[in-house]
Amino acid sequence: MGSARGRNAVREIGVIGGNRYFGKRLIARLLAAGDHVTVINRGSSAPPAGAVHLVADRNDGNSLEKALGSRTFDVVVDQVCYTPRQAEIARRVFAGRTRRYVMTSTVEVYEYEDSADLVREDAVDPHAVPVDLELPWVEPEFLEGHYGEGKRQAEAVFAAGPAFPYTAVRVAHVLGGDDDFTGRLQHYAERIRTGEPIAVPPVNHPATYIHVEEIADFLFWAAGEDFTGPVNAASHGPLTTQELCEAIAAHLPDGKTLLRPLEVGEVSPFSFSRSYGMDNSRAGRLGFAFGDTRAWLPRAVAETLGKDA
Repeated sequence: MGSARGRNAVREIGVIGGNRYFGKRLIARLLAAGDHVTVINRGSSAPPAGAVHLVADRNDGNSLEKALGSRTFDVVVDQVCYTPRQAEIARRVFAGRTRRYVMTSTVEVYEYEDSADLVREDAVDPHAVPVDLELPWVEPEFLEGHYGEGKRQAEAVFAAGPAFPYTAVRVAHVLGGDDDFTGRLQHYAERIRTGEPIAVPPVNHPATYIHVEEIADFLFWAAGEDFTGPVNAASHGPLTTQELCEAIAAHLPDGKTLLRPLEVGEVSPFSFSRSYGMDNSRAGRLGFAFGDTRAWLPRAVAETLGKDA
């Protein structure tokens, strides 16, 4: 499918959130392409030079409308939509203000899948997901424990009606960059460095990943396309915890990898008791070519752990 963007068109792009990790890389790509970028957040951090900054609480429709004024957009990229309440506000406020909406979703929408085959988008149809706006979405502990459910229901809100064409980008686990704030690779590095056991499920399944630069590339590309509905974004080649540890151990030659199966209790990040790697063929058919995890994994480890790892 060809791009909806003309070669020399300057777009008005709104980005909600997106001031760190792959969001800031997306903004840099948009600015470099000559787009007019408006970043909307609560004011906790300023956007890159060249972007317009609007301060608003996305959880408050009145605050959002007041900040936006009469602005309209060709595309809105929503990096921080976690709940159906947030989606409902965005859907109402941006109706008539944007020609396209790109929501950053997650592989965690498939948390109840357990498939040896790579999972396609139709495994979770947002039109079939029930929405409950009355759940305690504003409570941080509830939201943390229902991350996948929040994203599923947010997708369902955008899918419910014709407010604007939308896509939900279901992002695989992101690796790479010296600004990875999750601490997940450091969790492994510390245990490999000290020889401390790494807790994994008794049956530990592989998962799909994507490099931080690749997901920024994908979101930039998706903003310029006209497809709708969910799309999986993942590099080719699921990785096992063992492969991840081997790449980290190569960066720590004096370390020791010791995986310890754990029947009960909290296991390490990036170790999974169910299998739900994502099938990325829809994005491929639409025209995006993903890289291979094993090609970029050593680089991602080096970027995140650095020379002092």
